[in-house]
Amino acid sequence: MFFAPNLESPYQIVVKVLFVFFLAVTNIIGIRAAGRANDILTVTKLAPLIFFSGIGLLYMILHPAVAASNFSPFSPHGFSNFGVALILIFWAYAGFEISTIPADEIKEPSKTIPRAIILGISIVTIFYLTTNIVLFGVRPWAQLASDTAPLASATATVLSANSTFALIGGIIVGAGALVSVSGSDESGMIGTSRLGYALAVDGLFPHVFARVHPKFKTPYLAITIQAITALVAAIVGNLTMLIATSVFFMAIAYVATSASIFSLRKKSIKPQFHLKGGLLIPSLGVIFSLYLISQCTIGQITTGIILLFVGIPIYLKYSPKKEMTELKKALLSRDSILKRASRQEQRFLAHLLRNVKRGYRKITGKKQTRKSRPRAVNCTHIP
Repeated sequence: MFFAPNLESPYQIVVKVLFVFFLAVTNIIGIRAAGRANDILTVTKLAPLIFFSGIGLLYMILHPAVAASNFSPFSPHGFSNFGVALILIFWAYAGFEISTIPADEIKEPSKTIPRAIILGISIVTIFYLTTNIVLFGVRPWAQLASDTAPLASATATVLSANSTFALIGGIIVGAGALVSVSGSDESGMIGTSRLGYALAVDGLFPHVFARVHPKFKTPYLAITIQAITALVAAIVGNLTMLIATSVFFMAIAYVATSASIFSLRKKSIKPQFHLKGGLLIPSLGVIFSLYLISQCTIGQITTGIILLFVGIPIYLKYSPKKEMTELKKALLSRDSILKRASRQEQRFLAHLLRNVKRGYRKITGKKQTRKSRPRAVNCTHIP
């Protein structure tokens, strides 16, 4: 909105179509192309945030009185809308659970994945808090309430002494916001389409989601269906409604996942269902998820329930009711798993981080310990 604040509705639809088309094509071409695109977008979007945080903190240091006045009152409307704000905040942090999908291709997943989630959320939290502190310290809350591109507007405010710098700074941060959205949606489409594929292979989803493109070897129909659905939702619904409905669905999944631990602990002697802290973590998961659901409006909950009931007959009619044995066998074969793991290590960001890690070991003299790779035990992957 910073680049075209008065863009008419037909042109907004064109932009949405082009955006979804870009995501779909990169995912259909291949996981490597999609993964590299996501990695590049991830790295690219951090630069504008660092730039914004840096100049914003400098502005607050040089203008402490302005920053203090912008934080007063700290909560101008009180905390009556805390639950609504929490839904929007939670949506910004959601997505960490996707990191568990390739668990069977990760060394020591019981240790690696929790560490990765904690580290990832910590880094994201630092960025989010720093960005928001700067945002509210630079620009009054009354102006932020009407801003359509708050980060770009705040950057222009910081650099307002020079109109050229203000325009360039706004463009940089505005473009960074677009890149950030692209990266988030790119990774979301990667995980969701592959999850649909895995569910179809297990016989729990319409078999059309398991169809693989003969050339690119990707679940192209799953990606296409997801892209069309997302496009229709983006055109018909508004952002707040879409976010709240999405959080409603996630909260239901989190409730089911957390509650399942109670049953699994009784039925299984495997250690992965016996978490540290006993039943505290799943109990908190159930309570927090139910609280999120309670903060959705009646209209949002109704929309979510209707969509759930629409999905039930589709599942009953089109799901294959049995595993696709050949696809599952190929999916979980040792050769297939090793090939996917090898491709992941050669991806842009993974390759960079691996070389950095090797360089660190050479400098410190530490040796790498090799441990056996765990065998696959479930169907949650895509070739």
